[in-house]
Amino acid sequence: MSQHTADQPQTSTLAAATGPDWWRDAVIYQVYPRSFADSNADGMGDLEGVRSRLPYLRDLGVDAVWLSPFYASPQADGGYDVADYRAVDPMFGNLLDADALIRDAHALDLRIIVDLVPNHSSDQYEWFRRALAEGPASPLRERYHFRPGRGADGELPPNDWESIFGGPAWTRTTDPDGTPGDWYLHLFAPEQPDFNWDHPAVGDEFRSILRFWLDMGVDGFRIDVAHGLVKAPGLPDLGSHDQVRLLGNDVMPFFDQDGVHAIYRAWRGILDEYAGERIFVAEAWTPTVERTALYVRPDELHQAFNFQYLSAAWGAAELRDVIDRSLDSMRPVGAPATWVLSNHDVTRHATRFANPPGLGTQIRTAGDRDLGLRRARAATLLMLALPGSAYVYQGEELGLPDVVDLPDEVRQDPSFFRAAGQDGFRDGCRVPIPWTVDGSSYGFGGGGSWLPQPEGWGELSVQAQTGVEGSTLELYRAAFAVRRSHAALGAGDSVVWLDAPADVLAFRRESGGAGFVCTSNTGDSVVRVPVYGDVVLASAEGAVVLADGFAELAPDTTVWWSTASA
Repeated sequence: MSQHTADQPQTSTLAAATGPDWWRDAVIYQVYPRSFADSNADGMGDLEGVRSRLPYLRDLGVDAVWLSPFYASPQADGGYDVADYRAVDPMFGNLLDADALIRDAHALDLRIIVDLVPNHSSDQYEWFRRALAEGPASPLRERYHFRPGRGADGELPPNDWESIFGGPAWTRTTDPDGTPGDWYLHLFAPEQPDFNWDHPAVGDEFRSILRFWLDMGVDGFRIDVAHGLVKAPGLPDLGSHDQVRLLGNDVMPFFDQDGVHAIYRAWRGILDEYAGERIFVAEAWTPTVERTALYVRPDELHQAFNFQYLSAAWGAAELRDVIDRSLDSMRPVGAPATWVLSNHDVTRHATRFANPPGLGTQIRTAGDRDLGLRRARAATLLMLALPGSAYVYQGEELGLPDVVDLPDEVRQDPSFFRAAGQDGFRDGCRVPIPWTVDGSSYGFGGGGSWLPQPEGWGELSVQAQTGVEGSTLELYRAAFAVRRSHAALGAGDSVVWLDAPADVLAFRRESGGAGFVCTSNTGDSVVRVPVYGDVVLASAEGAVVLADGFAELAPDTTVWWSTASA
């Protein structure tokens, strides 16, 4: 049963200084609650822990906090298997804790975005439990994708679709009399049956869920698997198509169907009824950035994650191409580009960039740690200089790498337990972050942590880096401060590319008489560029040496310059 607050529904009461269209240039910080801060020493992060660390996020300089799921859940997939969308899982607290967190965040001029999981529910969701218990005649089965099997006795799945986590995307049920029954679709784990969005009750339920959390005061929703709600009619076979196990950009009959857009237009109407500029953010893996742009047309969602940018290798040509395509695709629909380097589903970029290109976004080796951190810092300054909104994942401001040597017995990623050689890659980016130099969990909580933290984790902690010139934490703080204060940074829809050596990205931005230039050397040798103005910030000590009207840029570094308008 859902918990309820005693208070009346609230509206967002952020200070007017946050301004209109705040989301167009916002820095949004992702919190993975179970790994952020533990308030009760049970080894699991919780909402009260997040609430206690809100001043840190305010001082860091972010504009909003996105919380990964904290709903009631059996936790088969880290809370992305929701059993009650209107309740907080007891491991994280209760609705009163959520209410207090939202209110405290608003008092600190921080906005709160919560995850919404509409593609699938938990198999413990009331509809699904009743659908199984009532058998094949249950009308609740129409709210999911139940199908008879193929073969003489229905022993084969209804089609050849495979789960993102490996193995078939179908699981066969057992009827109440004990005989084998129909199959149900789950694009992810078997504990996550996909909703049938052709059934009107599904839409009704989620419109109600939206209003529940909007009345609680949340400032927006990040929509999980936003591209997956609608499936192609008839659920056709893929045939010889190479089905990618992990989220990717291939054309699939279960992803990025045009029918999703009617759903989001209806949702936008609800959101626009509420004051305070609430927003929707789509997790939409699409074949092209042009397809992504369809999700952020003026009457649909506000932002969509730029996974093409996240997937780009550290190299000037590839980065410039994806930057241009991103800006060009968003400009016609009037939406801001978004930029992201890490999240809870991919290897942290400090580890990705420590390895050779071409390995994708799931890396199982530590690589060259120093190289990875140097490139990660440079990539962050490049990202924050681009027009639009930026997302950062908890711990990246500490330069955290992925933990690539977790023992098998502690892994919890459902892909680790599935077929086809999956490797539980996501656990490595979800290890609880360190707050202090020492202690049983480096300040995460009063006891241990649900995933083991590496020895020496404290050297990367908030405590170890605070006030230390040149630390990654202080680099992020400085970058966020400059981004807020410099007139040429933030919102916008274009950059002016400047002539530069082959491995260098150099672009200008201007606004209100203020100019700004970003230069990123993605190569492995020193390069010479003009002195564009005053150095505002550099990703590494010694990143730039000025001499004779030129600047020498060190490898794998980014430098920000403040200039007069051209």
